[in-house]
Amino acid sequence: MFQIDNTIISESIISEEFVCNISKCKGECCVAGSAGAPLEKEEIKILDDLNTKILPFLSEKGRESLKKQGNYVKSDEGDWETPLIDDKECAYTVFDKKGQAQCGIEMAYRSGSIHWYKPISCHLYPIRVQNYKEFTAVNYHQWSICDSACSLGSELKVPVYKFVKDALIRKFGKSWYKKLSLIAKKWLKSRSQQ
Repeated sequence: MFQIDNTIISESIISEEFVCNISKCKGECCVAGSAGAPLEKEEIKILDDLNTKILPFLSEKGRESLKKQGNYVKSDEGDWETPLIDDKECAYTVFDKKGQAQCGIEMAYRSGSIHWYKPISCHLYPIRVQNYKEFTAVNYHQWSICDSACSLGSELKVPVYKFVKDALIRKFGKSWYKKLSLIAKKWLKSRSQQ
C-alpha cells in the first residue's frame, strides 16, 4: 500500500497490467454484474441536467428504463448508481453492429452534445475508489471478464495506473498523478533489483 495525501493506494495498480480489449470482451463490464455503475453525489445533478441531451444516444430500452427508474437509483447500501435494463446492462449502454457495448453518455460527449465524459467510476475502471471517513481507498478490481484486458496489458507492458492515467488525473489531479508516477518508478526499480 502507498499513501498520497488522504488516499491509500493498492500496489496492484502498479504491479498489474491492463489494457481494455473491447474486441474480445465486447464491453461486458457494462452488462455483467448485479448493479449499475457507482455514481458520485455531484454526478446525480449532472445526469439530471444533461438527461435530454443524452436520451437521443440511448436505446429504446434504455430510455424506457430511465423513464421507469429515473436517471439513477439508490443501492441497498445507500449508494447511488446507474439503473439497469432488466437486471442486465446499464441503462446508458448501447450496442453497436458488432454487438459491442458502448456508453451512450460517452457517445453524447464525443458528438459534442455534452461536456461531461461519463461517470468517473466507469472512466477509472478497473480501478475502484471507496471513500471512508479518514481516507479514500484506490484499488484494482480484478474481474474474470477482463482476462483479455490483462493479457493485452501484459503483452503491451502497460500497468493499470498508466492505462487509466486520464481518469486518475480527472479524479485526483495532475499533482497527485505525478506523485503516483514517482512512487511507481521507485517501486518498480526496487522490484527489478530483487
